[in-house]
Amino acid sequence: MSEPKPFKVDWAEADVRRVLDQVRHYPWPPAPAVEDGWLYGCDATFLEEICAHWADRYDWRAAQAELNRFPQFTARIEDFDIHFVHVVGEAGGKRPLLLTHGWPGSHYEFWASIEKLAFPSRFGGDPADAFDVVVPSLPGFGFSSKPKRPVGQRLTAKLFNALMTDVLGYDSYLAQGGDWGGLVTSWLGFDHGAHARAIHLNMIGFRPKGGPQSPEEVAWLQHSQMMMQMLGAYFSLQASKPQSLAWLGAGNPVGQAAWILERFYDWSDLRTKPLIGAYTRDQLLTNIMIYVMTGSFTTGAWYYRGLMEEGGVAAMEGQRCETPTAFANFPGEALYKAPPRNWADRAYNITRWTDMETGGHFAAMEEPDLFVADVRDWARGL
Repeated sequence: MSEPKPFKVDWAEADVRRVLDQVRHYPWPPAPAVEDGWLYGCDATFLEEICAHWADRYDWRAAQAELNRFPQFTARIEDFDIHFVHVVGEAGGKRPLLLTHGWPGSHYEFWASIEKLAFPSRFGGDPADAFDVVVPSLPGFGFSSKPKRPVGQRLTAKLFNALMTDVLGYDSYLAQGGDWGGLVTSWLGFDHGAHARAIHLNMIGFRPKGGPQSPEEVAWLQHSQMMMQMLGAYFSLQASKPQSLAWLGAGNPVGQAAWILERFYDWSDLRTKPLIGAYTRDQLLTNIMIYVMTGSFTTGAWYYRGLMEEGGVAAMEGQRCETPTAFANFPGEALYKAPPRNWADRAYNITRWTDMETGGHFAAMEEPDLFVADVRDWARGL
């Protein structure tokens, strides 16, 4: 265990130029001549447009400065250098909140939420709602170090609990997460409930014993299986042969972008707005740049195999997290639609369930104000 070391994002101009040259000279393959190009993967017209923006209009220096807006550090925990943002807000060390991202997101997912959570009075809020905000990068993601082989979410929970307690000195804390962050946070509640005193999820990970117990649960499970067949090919590949994807993605920033953007299109709430509307081009590209510039496209994919090596879905079945759990149900969640409440109650000690108005899988990035409001309301009730 080491003391935190200050960290800044510092991309070498030559490295960025090399990436941008690869984008400009990408050998575009044929694409289906159909009205909805997203049916076959990342839409060619959209990808060409955002790559033109990336190559000639994206201000990477401004993006780097934005990534350095909040204090960030690295700390050695076991065999990992864990990168994390740490904003000591108006709570002054008394109300720590751990936020954990997933794939293909990054710690940058929370960028529009951090200041509002740490300094509510700057936005007309109550200082009593303030948190100390800690946002780590998963091992193998972004600016955290890369494992030598795939690691999973239960180990990550152990590392993040050590970050909060041993490195930062918080005896107890609150934790929030979605996507892989939701499973990491579930393991924090299950294994480290003495410190993670309450958790907030926007994706359910654990599964109760006995399978479905009502027609509603049977219908949900059938729908989930159908959606996994339609949208889950990425999961099967990354959970079985992630290195196959690594060989394709290495040195190919456009390929990496297409793989990531397809997930943002499929998983975001686009019922009332297009993808560029739910996010800006620069937001999408900055998240992609974190993968491209750190080489974490490969080890990010490994994280799915890490789930398998920790026991796979079977490791989550039959578990019940007794730590008080809040769930925010964002309606635009396409692939990982929320289960019926009874299903969730058998896997978690659900003390709060909120049906949100809008938003999808990348909740904090898509709807930061709704996300912040729900986290604040949850914490007030504890």
